[in-house]
Amino acid sequence: MTKKELIEIVAKKANLTNKAARDAVQTTLNTIRDSMKRGEKVVLTGFGTFSIRSRQQRVGRNPKTGDKITLAARKAPGFTAGKTLKKAVR
Repeated sequence: MTKKELIEIVAKKANLTNKAARDAVQTTLNTIRDSMKRGEKVVLTGFGTFSIRSRQQRVGRNPKTGDKITLAARKAPGFTAGKTLKKAVR
């Protein structure tokens, strides 16, 4: 499913115009992104949890030359599916 398809479904199910649905979806995504930028967890009960995961510094390899390189520590976004979502997908 693409973002465009999601907007169309939201518009139909919520009796909204495509513009209003696009604004609602975009606002939701922006809010999740902004909360994660601040280091907060976003918990959507029944769906899942968005969080920031810390990656440790590690040694990697340059795939072209095979040389060892050091990959810096960094933060990465993570998602853990909730129980209801896991059951629905099974």
